[in-house]
Amino acid sequence: MGLTSNKVLALAVLAAVALFAATIWLWPRLSRRGWRAVLGRVGLLLATQLALFAAVGLAANNSFLFYGSWADLFGRQQEMGEVVDHSASSRTVKVVGKQKPDVPGSARPETGGQIQKVVIVGEKSGIDSPAYVYLPPEYFQPAHASKRFPVTVVLTGYPGTAENLIKGLKYPRTAFMQAREGRMQPMILVMLRPTVAPPRDTECVDIPDGPQTETFFAKDLPAAVSATYRVGDAPRNWGIMGNSTGGYCALKIALHHPERFSAGAGLSAYYKAAEDPTTGDLFHGNQAERKRANLLWSLDHRPQGASSFLVTTSRQGEGNLKGTREFITKVKAPARVSSITLDSGGHNFNTWRREIPPALVWMSGRLGVTAGSRA
Repeated sequence: MGLTSNKVLALAVLAAVALFAATIWLWPRLSRRGWRAVLGRVGLLLATQLALFAAVGLAANNSFLFYGSWADLFGRQQEMGEVVDHSASSRTVKVVGKQKPDVPGSARPETGGQIQKVVIVGEKSGIDSPAYVYLPPEYFQPAHASKRFPVTVVLTGYPGTAENLIKGLKYPRTAFMQAREGRMQPMILVMLRPTVAPPRDTECVDIPDGPQTETFFAKDLPAAVSATYRVGDAPRNWGIMGNSTGGYCALKIALHHPERFSAGAGLSAYYKAAEDPTTGDLFHGNQAERKRANLLWSLDHRPQGASSFLVTTSRQGEGNLKGTREFITKVKAPARVSSITLDSGGHNFNTWRREIPPALVWMSGRLGVTAGSRA
C-alpha cells in the first residue's frame, strides 16, 4: 500500500484507537510497582504516541503531499532527472512518460484517458518546463478523431509541484467524472507549476534581464501544445486556472492576453504581484510594469477584453475576501465575472477540492470546440 493510500491512513488511525483503548483497559494491571509494570506503562504510552503521530503525519501528508511514496519519505528516491535535448527553433512538446489516470477503465486510453509527462519548450521565452497533459478518453476514440479539444492550463501555487494537481487536487479524476456525468465537456488539461525558473517565484512576470515567464505562459505554451495535440487555437478554445499564486497568474494571464485565453479562474487568488525574498526584484524600477501586475489597477486603467473570470474566496479563513469583492466590482463589459464564496475555508487543499469541480464545470461552459482534424 502506498504512502498516500487511504488504507494506510485508516490502519494508522485504527492502531492509535486500539492502543489507546488497550492503555485504558490494562492500566489497572500495570499500576502496580515493579519493573515489569513500569515497562508495560512506558511501552503502551510510547506505542500510543507513535501511532497517533503516524496517523496525524499521514493525514497531513495526504492533504499537502510533502512525500509522494515510501521511497521518497525514506530518501530512497535517487533516480536522476532525464535530460531532453531540443533544437533551438523547435516549438514543441516532448513526451517523456505516460501514466494511467486514477479513474475507472484506466487500463485503456479510450475508456480512461491518459496522462503524459512532458517537457514544454519555450521558443520565445527560452524557458523549458516540465508539465503533465491529461487527455480525456474521447481524445482516443474514433468517433472524435476529427475533433479539436478545448484546453485548460492548470497551475499550482508557489512553490508547489505539478504532481499535487494529480494526486492531491485530483484534477484529471475530477474532469473525468464531471464529463462522464454530463456536467462538462471533455477537456485537455495542461498541468504545471508557475515556478518555471525554480527556486525563484517570478509571479508570471517578464522580468528585465531575467525569466520571461509571462511570455512562456501567454505565447510559448499555447504554441507548443497546439503544435502537438488536436486542440483549437482560437481564444475561445483556451482557459487557464490555478490556486494561490497559480490563481493570481491565471487571472493575470487571462486579463492581459484575451487574444489567447477567453477564461481565467483564480482559486484563493491574490490580486497584486508579491514582492519578497522569493521573488527578488521583479520590475527593476519600472513602475508601469509594477502597476500592470496589480490586477485591480489594470481593471481600472487598461481596456478589458471579452474574457470571463471566476474568483473564489470564503467569508472565514481566506485573506482575499476584500480583494475578491473589489475585483468583482471592477470587471466591466465586455468582460464577465463569476464567483464562489464559501462560508468558511482556509488557504489549503481541502478548500480547493470543494471549488475545483464547479470551477471546471464553469470553465467548460466558457470554452468552445472546433471541428476539423489536427495532427
